[in-house]
Amino acid sequence: MKIFKGDFYRISVLTDKLIRLEYSKNGQFEDRQTQLIQNRDFGEVELEATETPELLDINTKFFRLRYNKGEFNNQNLFIELKGQFAIYGSRWYFGEPIETLKGTTRTLDQADGETELEDGIISKSGYAVLDDSNGFISDEKEGFIKKESEVDIYFFAYGHDYRGAVRDFYHLTGATPLLPRYALGNWWSRYWPYTADEYLSLVERFEDEQVPLAVGVVDMDWHITKIPERFGSGWTGYSWNRELIPEPEKLLKKLHDKKLKLSLNVHPADGIRAYEDAYPAVAKRLGLDAASEEPAIFDIADPRFRESYFKDVHYPLEEQGVDFWWIDWQQGTQGVQDPLWLLNHYHFVDNCKREDGGLILSRYAGPGSHRYPVGFSGDTIVTWESLQFQPYFTSTASNIGYSWWSHDIGGHMRGYYDEELQIRWLQYGVFSPITRLHSSRSPFNSKEPWFFTKNTAEIMKHYLRLRHQLLPYLYTMNVATHEEGAPLVSPMYYFYPENEESYHVPNQYFFGSELMVAPITEPMNKDYQSAKVQVWFPEGKWYDFFTGREYAGDVVLDIYRDIESIPVFAKEGAIVPLDGSGVKMGVDLPEVIDWYVFPGTHHSFEMVEDLDGARCVTTLSVDWKLGAIQLSVEGETGILPENRIHRVHVQGSHAAVVELGNKNATVEFTVGEKQTVNRNEA
Repeated sequence: MKIFKGDFYRISVLTDKLIRLEYSKNGQFEDRQTQLIQNRDFGEVELEATETPELLDINTKFFRLRYNKGEFNNQNLFIELKGQFAIYGSRWYFGEPIETLKGTTRTLDQADGETELEDGIISKSGYAVLDDSNGFISDEKEGFIKKESEVDIYFFAYGHDYRGAVRDFYHLTGATPLLPRYALGNWWSRYWPYTADEYLSLVERFEDEQVPLAVGVVDMDWHITKIPERFGSGWTGYSWNRELIPEPEKLLKKLHDKKLKLSLNVHPADGIRAYEDAYPAVAKRLGLDAASEEPAIFDIADPRFRESYFKDVHYPLEEQGVDFWWIDWQQGTQGVQDPLWLLNHYHFVDNCKREDGGLILSRYAGPGSHRYPVGFSGDTIVTWESLQFQPYFTSTASNIGYSWWSHDIGGHMRGYYDEELQIRWLQYGVFSPITRLHSSRSPFNSKEPWFFTKNTAEIMKHYLRLRHQLLPYLYTMNVATHEEGAPLVSPMYYFYPENEESYHVPNQYFFGSELMVAPITEPMNKDYQSAKVQVWFPEGKWYDFFTGREYAGDVVLDIYRDIESIPVFAKEGAIVPLDGSGVKMGVDLPEVIDWYVFPGTHHSFEMVEDLDGARCVTTLSVDWKLGAIQLSVEGETGILPENRIHRVHVQGSHAAVVELGNKNATVEFTVGEKQTVNRNEA
């Protein structure tokens, strides 16, 4: 870092592409962490600078900054990128609006299709601004304190190096936490007053239908909702409804025995009232007048309330077996600081104390929210328009580092009954960050596969099984997000920024490092029982992930698929590990790994597996010129299932030699047939 400072300004060059601009009339500048910014140290940076009492001119390899000293304005400060990223150049004058490639938004509540998105940190013009002027200082003792600085912004001058911009955004604002493995499996959720017996019967039905689950979510009816009128609404609650769930510990233990994790919904806005089981402990800790039923007013910013909120209210429920919380804050921003941000922060930090790592389910609260996964996108309408917006919405969120959106797969409410829509939504959901089925109380919105016609049910069950098969791949990409700043779902322009086509396929995206997905989001043509999606194939060769058919690149094609299929393509040389162990509840490390290998050049894939703090990495390397495949296992091999079997499925090849690095494993080898698709045969 290189700092240039005057009486009222400070300009910090963090990297040769990232600049911090501060202006303060009282000459006070902030070096502490903020709600948004976690780490400003990027190491040494190469630059040339010329400074006089009136002028500052800074040059790096990628930008030039010129500042005629004085209060920042569009007449005395500009930054110009070196490189032609826009027709009229890439010069930004201070305060000038920037048309970014967008980021995300707080919620899709009530959304029926498109909604406006906030800005991200990349643009086709090559630059963007991240504003921390109105943020909060993160103080270990005092909590979050309102900043006093007038201008505190970060200028991203990354050109079209979008992936580099996102990586440095994570370095600046904090890494995305590593999700527990179970978060990547299937979630079941529904707004429904389940009894304990009903919920267990439901889980057993999923088992009988050979459909795996990893997470069970119980909406607000787990707690008492019918309360005396003097207490107001029953929307907020923390006391078990024992008419529905008389013995919560038994229910939670049985779910855990089936290897499911459990989350409960909370609407915390009304605080803790006198009818709650936890009220006596809360009243004692906070010094409330219990005789007059004085409530504990919700104020998550107050350390005393917060201590009681966790210790007296949430910890007893967690001791009964609750694994994490669905924080359903719907009251918007209140007062000086957004309660949603504070709820997300304190709940996630608290949940991180668990052995399997932190997790919450909550709405987005602004830049920096990626540190508190998973995101709950809200109550969407059951329409094709809602589905059509979600792939773009999800991939674009990566432009502000928010990589773990969880949608109500199939839609939450209203809309209409359409089995084709439900299938397409689930197909997309399996190839989205989190697969969470959810619905309202309406019988027309329920998502149990067996409630649909037989063909629809079989397709839904197939894709729910596929999600768990994908777990070895998904968990490895989860590690890449955490350690390398590589979001699971990325827009096409991340990898092909100079190809104009990449900006015109908003619903097409990369799913990890190996796969490209173009979900179908429109009804099929009834005459030929297929639906169409326009797919841009970048230069090179691409392979249908399910059939192995080859597609030539550098072309836009209309791709048709019947109701059973979603367009997913493996890149040239792709290697994708799947769980081949068969259907089971939970997310245990698989006894069988199916490696799907696609033609290309030399390529390797490192499959990462973690268990109880130990890590094992299994690498499959393929050299197509030599026709050789090598498998090696490193790390804590004791966490792996004994006698694991590896099955290698090679698409479009004729012969190969397998070298086994781990003599204790078994490898089976199959070869597929080559199928080529011409440009007019998509």
